[in-house]
Amino acid sequence: MAEQRKIRVAVVFGGRSTEHEISCVTAGGVISAIDTDRYEIVPIGITRQGEWTLSSAELEQLAIVDGRLPEVDGSGPRLAVPFSGAADLMVLADGQAPRPLGGIDVVLPLLHGPLGEDGTVQGLFEMMDVRYAGAGVFASAASMDKVFMKALFTGHGIPTGRYVAVPDRAWRGERKRVLDDIAELGATLFVKPARGGSSMGITKVSDAADTDAVVAAIESAREHDPKVIVEAAVPGREIECGVLESLDGGAPDTSLPAEIHVAEGFDFYDFQAKYLSTSTLSIPADLPAEVVAEIRREAARTFEALGCEGLARVDFFYGDDGRVYVNEINTLPGFTPSSAFPQMWAASGVDYPALVDRIIQTGLRRAPGLR
Repeated sequence: MAEQRKIRVAVVFGGRSTEHEISCVTAGGVISAIDTDRYEIVPIGITRQGEWTLSSAELEQLAIVDGRLPEVDGSGPRLAVPFSGAADLMVLADGQAPRPLGGIDVVLPLLHGPLGEDGTVQGLFEMMDVRYAGAGVFASAASMDKVFMKALFTGHGIPTGRYVAVPDRAWRGERKRVLDDIAELGATLFVKPARGGSSMGITKVSDAADTDAVVAAIESAREHDPKVIVEAAVPGREIECGVLESLDGGAPDTSLPAEIHVAEGFDFYDFQAKYLSTSTLSIPADLPAEVVAEIRREAARTFEALGCEGLARVDFFYGDDGRVYVNEINTLPGFTPSSAFPQMWAASGVDYPALVDRIIQTGLRRAPGLR
């Protein structure tokens, strides 16, 4: 009797965004958890320049070592990417004839940030007629853009904080009006790239009346994205909740929520506090039972409102006023074993290998092409 073929899982990581290194760290965690008795791992790294390569699955090359973040260096064989399901990815090794990589059963796109998490690569996979895990094109794009995300929240009656959108054209041509609108938000502001992640490019402005500080914060965010969002601070506690697509076609499953405790010396949960500090999580968050129920209910509702699939993390504020506010949804949350998303699910009874397997399985059962 012939041995059953393993399911081929392409793990795609790296990419052209400023979150390149974090994507590599995520890939290292996921690769370490994949059951190699059931799955064949095909590691595909994308360099900062956008070159696709057949990469290494060596975990030490995908880890933070002595504060050094990993990256895809492009040393592996290059890959030619087809734009339809009629052809395989082709391996272009120096001095050798091009050869097909072979069929891929499902892709795990672990690309954080623009040009990966924003619907672009999801559209490519649909054109290639290959299955992939996680959110589809629209949900990925809408969840990546905080301005459209919050507009959808408002349209669905999901409670969120006040904000002002700062598109490139408005900033260049209507700066006074934009600044006047921002002044209405209140004293403390958070200025963010609209399509950024991993807390990169975010500035806290403690005095909104300091116009120079607001302008400097917007210009800093614009180094990451020409489109910026300015949010009113919501005094309270930062809470997160994980969401998984149901295995039986029903309502999404939600995890126990976690509370973020920012390390001493950090003013807010920025990149350094998130990845390179002693910031901690309390899981489950110490909240009244009715608040936990509301957070889990709103997490599932947010997931469905944006048409998400596979997985997501919903970030909340539990305000000093006793209300729950949805801050944002992340369709590709950090996924290392120490990240909040896997820790919340571990506390909810789904350990890391089982979590990775569940995401692979939800990707496998989805038909390729238009979702």
